Amino acid sequence: MLKVGDLAPDIAVRTDAGEEFRLSSLKGRRVVLYFYPRADTPGCTTEACEFRDRIKRFATKGAAVVGVSPDKPAAQAKFKQKFDLPFTLLADEDKAAAQAFGVWKEKNMYGKKVMGIERTTFVINAAGRIEKIYAKVKAKGHASTVLGEL
Repeated sequence: MLKVGDLAPDIAVRTDAGEEFRLSSLKGRRVVLYFYPRADTPGCTTEACEFRDRIKRFATKGAAVVGVSPDKPAAQAKFKQKFDLPFTLLADEDKAAAQAFGVWKEKNMYGKKVMGIERTTFVINAAGRIEKIYAKVKAKGHASTVLGEL
């Protein structure tokens, strides 16, 4: 399990535009990397739109916002366009990024055990080290909490 102070895994995934992305490409900047279960679902939409509405304030703090879910690039692109999201969404189709960050977990859904993303946000400093971890995030109000603590 990752902890504060650890070097963030250098994940390599495709973006919503289908381009290759490496987390290390953002080294030198603070990164708010948030994992969410599925694009265009109520909680995930709330969370994404709250980050969208505060994106300029994140930028003034020198932080890039990046969202990650197991959706395909086309689903990420549709979600991004539908809600005018001004940040990169990553398509973690094979769940390798979620596994590297320890957020692919067994969950209880309506009495059944299923594997899925545990909504989690990592703040990564300019040197690539984990500065803060928000586990089991509640979508509503989360972006404001992260922004307030940056």
